[in-house]
Amino acid sequence: MMDIGVVIFDDVEELDFVGPWEVWNMVNEVKKYRGEDEPFRMHLLSPTGGEVRAVKGLRVLTDAAISDVEKLDIICIPGGAGTRPLMKDRVFIDWLKNIAPTCQWVTSVCTGAFPISKAGLADGKNLTTHWAAFEEFKEAGLAGELVPYVRYVRDGNLLTSAGVSAGIDMALWLTGQIFTPQFARDVQRAMQYDPAPPYAGDV
Repeated sequence: MMDIGVVIFDDVEELDFVGPWEVWNMVNEVKKYRGEDEPFRMHLLSPTGGEVRAVKGLRVLTDAAISDVEKLDIICIPGGAGTRPLMKDRVFIDWLKNIAPTCQWVTSVCTGAFPISKAGLADGKNLTTHWAAFEEFKEAGLAGELVPYVRYVRDGNLLTSAGVSAGIDMALWLTGQIFTPQFARDVQRAMQYDPAPPYAGDV
């Protein structure tokens, strides 16, 4: 069984963490429906544990504080306004540096790439974030080569995704790597995730 830690914090963007959380929990649901063992053990973490207030007002109870966890197979850092103070949290950045080597995959959504880079995990690597945060990322002097116009970027075991809904695509892609692309399609179908926005087109 793989341990997946999704780390949230005050002013986290809701869909940034709920999207991957839904995908990876749906993996368990599909496996269970087929009479197979659940492959993922999910952990919702925060810097101090307890309740987190997301950026649009959603209040969420976490399972544990980051200090309670010493090893993960997959870590996911979502984005949101709260990533800026998180980059200044020495305890969090040190924990991220220490736990990353235990992970098979280090992932982020949106501006979750900011603390990932601050912790030195993107040095010399390609990554992405929300299109509107590219300039801020560069002005902050963060390491890593930003790749525009993509939903997600894989460089080694670092897997970063663009803004908000892109985290769903990232988590589905990773599901296809861990299992098979066909299984990832089955999870996508179980979620009824088949994007067809009513006002699609160039922005």
